Amino acid sequence: MAKRKRNQPSRRTSSRAPRGWDPLASWYDGWMGKGGSKHHQKLAIPTLLKLLDFQSGERVLDIGAGQGVLASAVEKAGAHYTGVEISKRLIEYAKQHHGRGVNILQGDATRLSSVVSLEAEGYDAAVYLLSIQDMDPLEDVFEGLNWAVKPGGRVGILMTHPCFRIPRQSGWGWDEGRKLQFRRVDRYLTPLPIPLKPYPGQTGVSRSYHRPLQDYVNGLGAVGFLVERIEEVPTYKDARGPRAKAENLANEEIPLFLGLRARKVV
Repeated sequence: MAKRKRNQPSRRTSSRAPRGWDPLASWYDGWMGKGGSKHHQKLAIPTLLKLLDFQSGERVLDIGAGQGVLASAVEKAGAHYTGVEISKRLIEYAKQHHGRGVNILQGDATRLSSVVSLEAEGYDAAVYLLSIQDMDPLEDVFEGLNWAVKPGGRVGILMTHPCFRIPRQSGWGWDEGRKLQFRRVDRYLTPLPIPLKPYPGQTGVSRSYHRPLQDYVNGLGAVGFLVERIEEVPTYKDARGPRAKAENLANEEIPLFLGLRARKVV
């Protein structure tokens, strides 16, 4: 594994913590299904496909693959799909949705080199589809990325926007005088491990790792990846009611997702 280079992230969000989505798998699959949520289908997956433009014959590694919602899009492009997922139950759901032959391996994103059947520098592209903010420490995640992607290969990361969508530390507000919906951010620069508020029907607790944007850009640079392109993705303009105009403007102007593409140049 390559040594950590320049511009390494300055802080870890936490020490290594217990991880795994098995307790959440049934709830999560009920929300996601075979093709992903509405946000996946309309926003997240199209953005990643635009950023990475998979080519026929390429080998694509989906890190934090969940139920493999990206598998069909990769295979439709003529590329070869491999997923890595830590949850055995989510892998079983992937096989139910996509057939027993779907290539999803059980493994930890922070220890990619130890995942049986993965090949060092064997992948043309890697993907984190709404998964990287569930992974920690980030330095170990990016070391594994460097181990897996071939020189000249690329990575696409699609995440909730770390500047605007910080769990429990950001939210919407309403300015009555200006008739304006605004986004309030209470904390940003400090990395935070944040237990997420459970949804109805959820049987376990999930955790998100907030980090400022600089930690992602500098972390990629530390293992030899150069960021080439960024896409900031707003959500739908589908508000109704007396504040619809202001709400739709806020949805159009304040992005929900951040997508970026980086290339391995070192």
